[in-house]
Amino acid sequence: MTSIGAGARAQITQRRGRATRVGAGLAVCFVVCFVTGLVSHAIQHPPQWFAWPSTPVWLYRVTQGVHVLTGIAAIPLLLVKLGVVYPKLFERPLIGGPGRLLERLSIAVLVSASVFQLATGLLNIAQWYPWRFFFTTTHHAMAYIAVGALLVHVAVKLPVIREAIGEQPAAAAPPARPEDRGVDRRTLLVGAWGAAGLAVVAFAGQTVPWLRSVAILAPRSGDGPQGLPVNRTADQAGIRSTATSADYRLSVIGGERVVTMDLDVLRGLSQHEVSLPITCVEGWSVSATWTGVRLRDLIMAAGATTDTPVRVVSLERGPYAVSTVPAAHVADPRTLIALRLHGEDLDLDHGYPCRLIVPNLPGVMQTKWVSRIEVMG
Repeated sequence: MTSIGAGARAQITQRRGRATRVGAGLAVCFVVCFVTGLVSHAIQHPPQWFAWPSTPVWLYRVTQGVHVLTGIAAIPLLLVKLGVVYPKLFERPLIGGPGRLLERLSIAVLVSASVFQLATGLLNIAQWYPWRFFFTTTHHAMAYIAVGALLVHVAVKLPVIREAIGEQPAAAAPPARPEDRGVDRRTLLVGAWGAAGLAVVAFAGQTVPWLRSVAILAPRSGDGPQGLPVNRTADQAGIRSTATSADYRLSVIGGERVVTMDLDVLRGLSQHEVSLPITCVEGWSVSATWTGVRLRDLIMAAGATTDTPVRVVSLERGPYAVSTVPAAHVADPRTLIALRLHGEDLDLDHGYPCRLIVPNLPGVMQTKWVSRIEVMG
């Protein structure tokens, strides 16, 4: 009896240690993913106090790449964590006292929100939306619920977490019976982190160029017209005829003054070339060489200054047909109304006849098929 009791205690200790260490890694992934997600949301929907710089140009590429990759790493860690604690979820009593009830509720909310966030985030990377809600708003709101449930769960389990982290492996404990043996802690931890690492590498090629050849799960790793992926084509946007029409005009509105230019006039203006990465919220990013007219030159041609934000309007209609360029980015000489990509006229799917290119902003804000530029304020 003593031997069996010691073995059972050793198994409980080992299971608790496994769950705690996998859970700690999962919590780190969640917190990093949460913070970088808040950054991306604030860039696209900036509160008054928030300011995002135009330099360094690779900053958003890093923060959004980290956001997506920590979310990817969290998937196998969550599966392992659920596998380890699954038997414990059905221990009696199911409810118990107030403390146990709070623990159970936090676990239910945490698991539900975590599965929702990781599943919808993964489908967003693939741009498959089998739901009716707006992904961006819902994903942002559920992030607070997931992290809130995580904090409550950690607070409730803090004594157990401290004990488990401080425990030494029970090497001297009597071995468990063969039928009771599970995977030892070292093997489980190595397997969990190995799976997380492989998942990250399989997706990282979307952001890290030298990993592109092994990015077997990355849906966008460089393929597309002129070497850039395409999220939304001209046909999907329904603008093919208007974008290629001889009647196309770009309007620049600077307060009381309106300047209208056709494509030949735009091409006759001073052209500038910049090398900038374009980074999408789904995690992919590609560096490219763009040529076009500086946005600030167009603004000044309309008699306005570059110290206020600018609204850029597309020929297409929908939630991403309008973007706002912050004043700091308007004044940046690398912000272009681009006409060419890699030395060639823009492909129609990349925004022909012209598109916005801004350093260090999400690709979703870099409006394609630009028809109007409005100085705000």
